[in-house]
Amino acid sequence: MSPPPATKPVSDDEIRSLLNRYRCPVPFHVVRTRLLGNIASPDMTASPMDTVAGVWGGELPALDNVDALNELLRVVLMGLWNSLARHQNRNAPFRLIRVDVPETREGLADIAAIRREEVIGFIEGMFGKEQGLAVPERARRALEALAEAGGLLRGVSEVARDPTKPASADDIAQTRRHISELTEICEREIHAALLSCTQARRRMPNSASTTKPTLH
Repeated sequence: MSPPPATKPVSDDEIRSLLNRYRCPVPFHVVRTRLLGNIASPDMTASPMDTVAGVWGGELPALDNVDALNELLRVVLMGLWNSLARHQNRNAPFRLIRVDVPETREGLADIAAIRREEVIGFIEGMFGKEQGLAVPERARRALEALAEAGGLLRGVSEVARDPTKPASADDIAQTRRHISELTEICEREIHAALLSCTQARRRMPNSASTTKPTLH
């Protein structure tokens, strides 16, 4: 997808503030990956505006006036979108959001859930309402890897929240390292899918059909 016209950069704090002000039900870390998925999407009918409206359930929030609408579009659609669109460059790898969490069971559960939500956000942003898309082979493999990682992250989150499952300090530290490794894998595969789809749009024929992966 082509980015909207360039505009003044916006900070993450400015984006978070606006999302909070309009009571966006989707957290910032998911908004990021949904928009990135839409940027990657080979669905040429996918609309950035629809993706933005989708984070509020399908319609933009109630706005008092045209100035408020312009601010929302400037911050979320143009500002955040343009900052994410630069990851279509091979030399600008995408990074999942950095979160400080305690090295506890609760911390493990929280970071695993956040990472899974980011993965789901990217896949949902790419597919939109479609269940199948023609994507290049590298993107297909990336989506499979992301779906697998999402399943592992869900398992970690569920076990960490289960008080009947024993977990020593060493277990928690080791699992935290595994989540860090999964984070790197997800970042690599998201960026690979983005690059692969960006290149494929320049030579449309070389694509293979794939269905929306199921995350367990």
